[in-house]
Amino acid sequence: MTATRDAIRSTAQFRPNLRRWCVAALCAIAFVPGPGVADVPPLPPPTAMLDRGHPLVGQIVATGHRLTARDLADRAAGSDYVLLGEKHDNPDHHALQAWVIDAIVAAGRRPAIAMEMLDADQSQSLADYRKKPNADADGLGPALGWAARGWPDWSIYAPIAAAALRADLPILPADLTRTAIRAVGRGGTDALRPGLENELQSSPRFDAAQSQSLADELRASHCGKLPDQALPRMMEVQWSRDANMARTLRAAERPAVLIAGTGHIRNDRAVPWHLRATAPMQTILSVAFVEVQSGRNAPSDYGQAGLFDVLWFTARVEDEDPCAKFGESLQRMRQP
Repeated sequence: MTATRDAIRSTAQFRPNLRRWCVAALCAIAFVPGPGVADVPPLPPPTAMLDRGHPLVGQIVATGHRLTARDLADRAAGSDYVLLGEKHDNPDHHALQAWVIDAIVAAGRRPAIAMEMLDADQSQSLADYRKKPNADADGLGPALGWAARGWPDWSIYAPIAAAALRADLPILPADLTRTAIRAVGRGGTDALRPGLENELQSSPRFDAAQSQSLADELRASHCGKLPDQALPRMMEVQWSRDANMARTLRAAERPAVLIAGTGHIRNDRAVPWHLRATAPMQTILSVAFVEVQSGRNAPSDYGQAGLFDVLWFTARVEDEDPCAKFGESLQRMRQP
């Protein structure tokens, strides 16, 4: 559009008699919105309080440069697969995920919404609920048995469901069933039902560097208390879950959005890696919502360069040491 306006302006300088015709006709054409040009929705107000004044809060950073919300909306609207990584208990992350969905819809696209938090065992409950004439986002969580499945309160995920229901978008369970996860944990991927095992085998396997990276992440996320003998099966579970999420996205009509923890949207060995290997012609955008930390004031301080296409920084929801919390959980598990 800019090029069209410049051409019109240049012509009008030398041919004054064309100016009125331009205003009446060509300029109108120049300002017709095209795909991805619609106004983006307003950003949701933040609710997380800790370090809200941190200089990175609200910043959107791609490799080497800053983005505006509009820039990100345009990139998301132009991608086949948009992977939105969260910290599960941060309500701002879910509100911003819903905003990205709204922005894609505002650009004229209708993405399928795949969620790590849902699995195939909930498919029938999901379908039955959506048939109800009064189905809304608040009632969807209880209909899916959300409270019994260990995720943070449904109320902070409801904005994602509201965005999907508002636009009548498909909502897809993306994770393996809990039965399948337990089977992989006991017997590796060979324990999966044959049809699913065959579907997942199209995904590549980890090389030595990827295996080491995942092992290090699992040790760190379990605060160094994970027995080494547990690592191989846990790595199989992670590979299987990521491969299944990629399979879900491939099976959906494009575009598709994945809602998942940030560990599942890493470019180096998670869902985007599986997608690049199995759907190489499709465009992928991974966006990680990252809580800021005091004293870490530059994007490079977070050590995530290249792991994600975009980092969107938010305030934090808690100050508690996660390893202290993990230790308390372990102690309770050991008590009779």
